[in-house]
Amino acid sequence: MSIRHGLLALLEHGPRYGSQLRSEFESRTGATWPLNVGQVYTTLNRLERDGMVEQSGEDEAGHALYVITDAGRSELRSWFETPVDRSSPPRDELAIKLAMAVGAPGVDIRAVIQSQRHHTVNAMQDYTRLKAQALAAIESGGSRERDDVAWLLVLEQLIFQTEAEARWLDHCEVRLIRLSTAGAAGRGAGPAMPPAPAVQAPASAAGRRPTRAD
Repeated sequence: MSIRHGLLALLEHGPRYGSQLRSEFESRTGATWPLNVGQVYTTLNRLERDGMVEQSGEDEAGHALYVITDAGRSELRSWFETPVDRSSPPRDELAIKLAMAVGAPGVDIRAVIQSQRHHTVNAMQDYTRLKAQALAAIESGGSRERDDVAWLLVLEQLIFQTEAEARWLDHCEVRLIRLSTAGAAGRGAGPAMPPAPAVQAPASAAGRRPTRAD
């Protein structure tokens, strides 16, 4: 996540001070990636060092205001126009966990998958409820419509992500069953363990509008 570019995008709307930037960043993203004021000011100091922002006096309450510079605008335009690099994906704890669980003594990898699937489906349901609330807020035509739309886009990305994770977990379980069956057949052992009951995921929130739960 690029905090520096997010702050530059907010500063393009006009002068802001640190805690104001934090509040607006979290409002746009629904606090999915919360910031603390220390992170914001550390990032602002680096942006100022790099010539992308500069201080521009104070507001009536004495808060130091920051404004974006031409160099900052150029950096922001480049960020918007350049695709996010996927050649070096971030470490995924779940993928690492399952990779390490394969063959680990005393670990029931099927139980690990079932536990994670239950958590993933619950998260998907929570995101779906939040999406319904965001849609209702947008339809109400409130003054925060821009933030609600931004939050809706983040929510839909999270929904797609959890749906993909649930499908991947199903795939992992099927893969393990097949490997177990092939291994047992090769050793002339007894029948492979039966598949565990699947947790039914809710219908895709991307394909239909969810009902409002709250």
